[in-house]
Amino acid sequence: MKSMQNDMTVGNPMKIILSFTLPIFIGNVFQQFYNMADAVIVGKFVGNKALAAVGSTGTIMFLIYGFVVGMTAGFTVLTAQKFGAGDMKSMRKTVVGVGVLSFIVGALLTVLFMVFMKPLLTLMNTPSDIFADAYAYIMIVSGGILAQMLYNLLSSILRALGNSKLPLYFLIISALLNIVLDLVFIMGFHMGAKGAAVATVIAQGTSGVLCLFYIIAKVPVLHLKREDFYVESDIYKTQLRIGIPMALQYSITAIGTMMVQSSLNILGSTLVAAYTAAGKIEQVVTQAYVAMGTTMATYGAQNMGAGSVKRIREGFRACTIIGAVYSVAAAAFIMTVGKYMTYLFVSEDVNVIMSSVEVYLKCIGVFFIPLAIVNIYRNGIQGLGYGLLPMLAGVAELIGRGVVAVIAGEMRSYTGVCLAGPAAWSLAAALLIVMYFFIMNVHMKKMFGTNGKD
Repeated sequence: MKSMQNDMTVGNPMKIILSFTLPIFIGNVFQQFYNMADAVIVGKFVGNKALAAVGSTGTIMFLIYGFVVGMTAGFTVLTAQKFGAGDMKSMRKTVVGVGVLSFIVGALLTVLFMVFMKPLLTLMNTPSDIFADAYAYIMIVSGGILAQMLYNLLSSILRALGNSKLPLYFLIISALLNIVLDLVFIMGFHMGAKGAAVATVIAQGTSGVLCLFYIIAKVPVLHLKREDFYVESDIYKTQLRIGIPMALQYSITAIGTMMVQSSLNILGSTLVAAYTAAGKIEQVVTQAYVAMGTTMATYGAQNMGAGSVKRIREGFRACTIIGAVYSVAAAAFIMTVGKYMTYLFVSEDVNVIMSSVEVYLKCIGVFFIPLAIVNIYRNGIQGLGYGLLPMLAGVAELIGRGVVAVIAGEMRSYTGVCLAGPAAWSLAAALLIVMYFFIMNVHMKKMFGTNGKD
């Protein structure tokens, strides 16, 4: 059965990591098209204020999306470990556990965000001239959390089994659908920011349903039997022990970005629009790091299940090399020609906004290697089954980002706001490297000996 998926416990680690990362990277870029299409079409056909309205909710979107992604990835770490160990019966039980927990948490998140959204936007100093559009947009997105949950849950399960290509295909279809629906709702029905949100929710739901149909038709190892639904409490406890800290770690990061957004909002809607455009450009380039992190979570989990410490070390080393090489290339691109992507988002005051975009891109480009380390080591350590330790790196990010954001807000400094992210990455990267060496040189030796089963 394992051969039908992708067994990451054998073969060349560098080759395996590259081949697994690439489809996830492409898929993540297409996922960014959800928001990017919203920003491009809203900015071009509705105006800069509407673009700022969509952008001002970006950190809340990240809070929602980050919690969902972190939680589903955390819940499926046990799935990957059971798959790596060749225990298919227990693996299917973990899938049932993931489904039950995800539905409960998704329903709770929907209610919480919809009830507290208006006070949250007020707390974030959302400018009054864009408040109504921002509220309308983010409320519709909040109402579609379960649609978002479905795709991320099923794609996380497929990736836990080593299949990173199928989620990509469905995501491409979904992203293209999102663009078409954006044009229909915004240009055809003149729904403004609300139309962009409706298009996003429908597209996300579609990608989830396509994943479900594929699993039913083509993945027999995931076909559940009656006995699979009797899930032991230990499985739920383990999933919660890993999944909740991973979700909270993303949420802690999101809280830091909300502090940044709050400081930025004080500077007015023009700089909010510039920061929004720059953030979209950044997100496309940095999706590679997210993909590397996802890969290391699966790679680490499968090899932990197999008890192969040597391969875990080799995987971290290989992915670090890939991340460093990519960082140099990405920084060169984003710090030179990246600013010209501003034309995608803006139709008014392009030169004024582009100069502010350039400031942001130069601030972050220098710090791409720490960002690579954060994603590779945080997710890799989580894949090994450690939930709490990587969350401390999230706390370090919050401190770094929050302190710089508060100082920048007090000084009314746009450059200071742009440096909040790099401060967070640098602090978290240093902490994660220390954690990794402690786990590999102290904890792993106690568990497995020097190289485990190798």
